[in-house]
Amino acid sequence: MNTKVKKFNNLYLKIFIILLAAGINLLISLLMGYWSYSWLPIQASEAASYVDNLFAFETTIGTFIFLGCTGTMAWILIFNRAPKYDESNGEPLEGNVKLEVIWTVIPLILVLAIATYATKVNYKLENLGTKTKYNFGQDAPFVEEKKAFDFGPIDVISRQWNWEFIYPNGIHSSELHLPINKRTNFRLITEDVIHSFYIPAFRLKQDIIPGSVITYSLTPTRKGVFRLRDAMFSGAYFSQNQTNVIVETEDVFQRWFDDTVKKELQNGLNPAGRLYDKRLKNGNRGWATVEPAPAPKVQDKGFEERPHDG
Repeated sequence: MNTKVKKFNNLYLKIFIILLAAGINLLISLLMGYWSYSWLPIQASEAASYVDNLFAFETTIGTFIFLGCTGTMAWILIFNRAPKYDESNGEPLEGNVKLEVIWTVIPLILVLAIATYATKVNYKLENLGTKTKYNFGQDAPFVEEKKAFDFGPIDVISRQWNWEFIYPNGIHSSELHLPINKRTNFRLITEDVIHSFYIPAFRLKQDIIPGSVITYSLTPTRKGVFRLRDAMFSGAYFSQNQTNVIVETEDVFQRWFDDTVKKELQNGLNPAGRLYDKRLKNGNRGWATVEPAPAPKVQDKGFEERPHDG
């Protein structure tokens, strides 16, 4: 067979193999993006679907790049190996300008695509409001948002290591109660160190900074009990800094609201304090730790062992 014909056939064979490999890679990447939805908790807020779509988009791109890079390395290791006992150096090839340009432009386009998508999601959600600074140690100032909300503001007070929620009519609770499908405004405040307001089922997380009142808003869209977790390491018992978020219909929420305002103040949930007391009874041994803040005074203590959906 003519040498030119052989080269021509080899070129088309290589192109076919590359296109076939890229197609298989794309199919697997799309499947991984689809499967990624099942890796996440249930969706319980207006933000959840937007965040999950962004996560699936990033998973698809990441899988395609990962398989492309590892597949290329595997091909070279299998089909372009040096002969046995060949210890010579490889050919001193100069850089391939075309390949370098492609390898630079494609990641740039992907990074810009992810950044653009993420920015659109942030603008769509508009969860974060104003941030007002004050002298840490003094009473936090009242901050009123200019935007209209369906409910709020609810003060979210974070401490080492418990949560307290103060509603517009002065109700204090250890669990966060929210009406479904109502955009609720919060004032996030910490009384000691940095904490993080994180509800996995809502796909929302906001750090709470000492000396700042941060306004924040969200819309729960699913009834149930969900978990609020402190996602910022804040000391020895930070894993105990959790509580429940209870999303209810408007009627049930209003009944809770009306009943709770009549109750007397009592000690709220404080699992870290209980563990610290146990430590003291055992001789206060181990690494030094900060003494947990006392239990908040609340009308609704809630239930520490309440089952939750995520």
